[in-house]
Amino acid sequence: MEKRPRIAYFDVSKITDPAMLAEFERARREGAPRLQSHAVRANVPDVFWSFANAWRDTFVNGVCEHNIKELCRLYVSRSVQCDYCGNQRSTRAFVSGSKGLVEEDLKDLLDLEKAARYDDRQKAALRLAEAITWGTDLDDAAWDALHAYFSNEQLTELGFFIGLTMGQQRFNRLLDLEHNQVMGGTDAGLAPVIKEREQSQMQA
Repeated sequence: MEKRPRIAYFDVSKITDPAMLAEFERARREGAPRLQSHAVRANVPDVFWSFANAWRDTFVNGVCEHNIKELCRLYVSRSVQCDYCGNQRSTRAFVSGSKGLVEEDLKDLLDLEKAARYDDRQKAALRLAEAITWGTDLDDAAWDALHAYFSNEQLTELGFFIGLTMGQQRFNRLLDLEHNQVMGGTDAGLAPVIKEREQSQMQA
């Protein structure tokens, strides 16, 4: 029996707003945010657009590089134990080449002080994510590192985005969302292990 979310998905087939439909298509193509969380927010168009616009302006676009924001988003996912969000990947961040994130980069997210994979800039950003997520403080040395690696504009955006995604992921965790329950599903933006599981289930 298919598990259903705690708040019903809005019926996407009833959407008449071309802009909202275009945003759902973008999410299907790029994988982030996933279609199911979008379909919950679509129950209230103002909520949908509040999140979609903030996501576009501070995650997809913005003044701080995308990979840093994706790393922080995934730190939040691991911290708040939102498997739905944690099994999502930004296709833009996980690209082949020297500048793209790889799955191995996520191995030590919750033990970042011991992690050898992260450079000092990434660690500074992840400490900010840690402080926002857990409500801890940052000492002067941590702030000095943040200001050494990021501009005021970048820190403002990064802090806002971490707070935005933390709240949304805590909410999503409660909803029992399942991938591929909206618009026929898509494997764009799914973590490799989940993508393989979904493909196996389709073939069974």
